[in-house]
Amino acid sequence: MANIHISPFLCLFFILVNVIPHSADETQPTIFILGDSTADVGTNTYLPGSKVRANFSQYGIDFPHSRPTGRFSNGFNSADFVARFFGLKRSPPPFLFLLTLKSNHFQKHLLKGVNFASAGSGLLDITGPYKSVVPLSQQISQLSTIKDNLTALIGSTATETLLSKSMFFISIGSNDIFGYFMTNSTMPRDLFIGILISAYSNHITNLYRLGARKFGIISVPPVGCCPSQRLLQKLINGVDGCFPPQNDFALAFHSALDTLLVNISSQLPGFKYSLGNGYLMTMDVINNPRASGFDNVDSACCGYGILNSEGPCNSTASLCPDRRKYLFWDQFHPTKRAAFLAAQTLYNGPPYYVSPINFSQLAKDY
Repeated sequence: MANIHISPFLCLFFILVNVIPHSADETQPTIFILGDSTADVGTNTYLPGSKVRANFSQYGIDFPHSRPTGRFSNGFNSADFVARFFGLKRSPPPFLFLLTLKSNHFQKHLLKGVNFASAGSGLLDITGPYKSVVPLSQQISQLSTIKDNLTALIGSTATETLLSKSMFFISIGSNDIFGYFMTNSTMPRDLFIGILISAYSNHITNLYRLGARKFGIISVPPVGCCPSQRLLQKLINGVDGCFPPQNDFALAFHSALDTLLVNISSQLPGFKYSLGNGYLMTMDVINNPRASGFDNVDSACCGYGILNSEGPCNSTASLCPDRRKYLFWDQFHPTKRAAFLAAQTLYNGPPYYVSPINFSQLAKDY
């Protein structure tokens, strides 16, 4: 696996602010997680032939027992830490892993939740390498299967109640933006964003029809600031720094997503949401890294060459001296420490970063 090249369809959202975490409620909500590599905890490992994987070293070097699990991180990712804030040990397991279990073990996991996120996936089915990822539309179809199994296990009424109180976390969109730039699309930016937002609207509506009511949504970060895109800026334009066109795209996407959620909340009874402003939070960290305890916010901790981003993270890659001081783990993803601080902000951060309420408030029944 050491020779597998990580697809550039992977970048992460990360946030860092100093917030004191609250203890989780005694009553743990069921958690369902959908999205891309920002939340994938091993889905793609169970896709035969998928090249978008992280189940090899040095991934997982700081995970328990230093083992790679398919997470695009040196340890836990933000999905794990969000789940921990809600009282779980880590993220619920991948749906495709659950399919490998015997019936009684499969059912045992359902009441705690499931992770459907697939690295490389996007809002659009065409995003990501063919048959190497699980698009969001298919993730929602997998959730439908889970609902059928829950209904068989606890009955229709109890299932509807459980789903209405469950937390549905979605972290997706970066790969669609990368795809737009990688294909040198001539479609006007605003038109493409309109297509993405229309797709997002359909996905949310389909989840709502399945019984979802509480949505914790994470918008895309300034994707042009990933080490891979900083390298692009250096090679193409001969200057250091982030790649502005992608950041402008990410900022416009967030604005459109914010408007969409306001509109949906007035149309769907019982719909509640929390939106993390990945763009604003990330830029604040990049502009003042030492306030968040980082020494490096532009290079990858694991990789090769300029910015440690000319080659992928693998068993022979160069490793940074102190992973706690780096914002980025590889060419596209944050370190374990960055992921923790991201989840911390989502869980109990202020409206400046996560609005109209944060994830802990979203979990409450009003």
